[in-house]
Order: sequence, then C-alpha cells, then structure tokens
Amino acid sequence: MPDSYQAVAFSRYGDAEVLDLLELAVPEPGRGQVRIGVRAAAVNPIDWKIRSGALADVMPVELPHVPGIDVAGVIEAVGEDTQGFAVGDEVLGKALAGSYAEKALARVDRIAAKPTELAWELAAALPVAATTAHHALDMLNLTPGETLVIHGASGGVGTLAVQLARRRGATVIGTASDTNHDYLRSLGATPVRYGTNLGERIAATAPGGVDAVLDTAGHGSLPELISLAGVPDRVVTLADFSAGQLGARFIAEEPGDMPAILAEVAGLAAAGAITVPLTSYRLADSAAAHRASETGHVRGKLVLIPD
Repeated sequence: MPDSYQAVAFSRYGDAEVLDLLELAVPEPGRGQVRIGVRAAAVNPIDWKIRSGALADVMPVELPHVPGIDVAGVIEAVGEDTQGFAVGDEVLGKALAGSYAEKALARVDRIAAKPTELAWELAAALPVAATTAHHALDMLNLTPGETLVIHGASGGVGTLAVQLARRRGATVIGTASDTNHDYLRSLGATPVRYGTNLGERIAATAPGGVDAVLDTAGHGSLPELISLAGVPDRVVTLADFSAGQLGARFIAEEPGDMPAILAEVAGLAAAGAITVPLTSYRLADSAAAHRASETGHVRGKLVLIPD
C-alpha cells in the first residue's frame, strides 16, 4: 500500500482558491477507529465557513486542514475495539475530519454498514443531513397530524427533513425560492416563497396553525418563525445563533444513536423510499463545489469523487 495519499486542504483561511491538493502520510487508526478508502465525500456549508475563517474564533483548525465530514467508502484498516467492523466492509458515516481525500479516519460510533445496492454518491450525501434532520424532528417531538414548517427546505438537511417528517405523518410547509417549488411539491411539501412578509404567507398557507418549525436557513427569520409556532421551544434551528436569546433551540450536539439513524436512513435510501438530488465533482474540483455551496441555492447535496 502507498505510504501517502491525496487530500484537498487549505493552509490559510480565504476564498475557495486556497483549496489545494496535497500529499499526506497515510494515518493509522487508533482505538475505536477505522481507516476508510474514500469512494465519495460530500460538501456541507460548514466546510466553507471554516475555510473562509468566518468560524475561526469558535472553531479554529490546525493548518493545513482537510475539510469534510460526510464519507462513504471501504474499510482498509481497523484499530483496537472496533468490533462489528472489518477490513473490506462498505460503510458510510462521519469522518473524524478530512473526508475530502482518498483516505479518512472515522470512529466506529459514527459509521454504519452501507447497503450493497446504495450508490456511493448517495451514501456520502446522507450522514450529516440525515442525522441532523432526524435529530431535529426528535427534538421537536413531531407527531402525526401536526404541521411543520421547514425554513430552507430544498437544501440537504431540508430535503431529508421533508421526507422524514412526511413519513411521520406530518403536514410539511417548506420555504424556498420559486425555482424550487415544484421540487418541494415532488417531496410532499407545500412550498412558500422566501422573503419579506414570510410569516404572513406561511400563516395563509396553514389556516389551522403551525405546530413546529425547523430553521435550516437563518437569514434573521427566527422571530417570525417563533411567532408562527406560538412557543419558542417548538422551534429548532441549525443556522441562527440568536436562538438561545429568543428561547428557541439550537442543534449543537450530535444524536447519541448515530449508527442506528445512519442505518435506518441508508436502508430507506437503498429502497428508494427517500431521495436526495446530487451534483458530483471530482475531488480536484473541490473549489468549484465550494463556490456552488456558497451561493446558498444548492438543491440537495454536492458530492466529491476521488479519481
């Protein structure tokens, strides 16, 4: 086996052009860890927010830094205490750091077996979005017959949250730009346009009222969304850091049952019961993927494929 591998990294904060291909030494997995030969990775907004330096005060990284959390691939080495996993297993999950690479380390409590029939690209698109969406719906204690508003419903988390909420028997109203309205309808959500007077448009769409809100978009809409829900503790956000001041709930922690959630959602995806639109890039074109993500208008997920 080669003693080095290619990874995309940045050695200074900046725009997407700071991303570059580097040769790194192959890491050995520690206790409770496996090394994955990466078949696909996915881009999340937090990746470029870290790269830009916008989060340097709260989430500093050691430079050079390899971005990326979402990963799908084949286990090629195992550390101690990795019962249930072996070399050759196909898995998906969250890398410790650095999935924009040919190889990545992951803890066994953050991965699950990949169904054979699940495509690599879709497998890589699921971990962050699926566990976040699932965890948010659990935090909201969503029950059948309730009406849920998902603010920013056409992105990765929103796409999965719509489908998982519909499977729980909820009525879903999703906010998005006009170009994504037909897409949201195809997922089973009623679309509402972003922008000024958002609360009025949602209220008109939900004459029976709104029971819960998941905010994936931010943009200062949280006070309006809380007003719609009536009580702040039935509003969860992953995009607005003012949540605590307003009484809403911010998703800051990971779910404790991550392997079970990954297995559940991977099974649904393999069976065609849920779907995520994908746009694929070569690993070497990670800068282009970041620029696309930074527009804020991605439908579904962006996926990186090592050569």
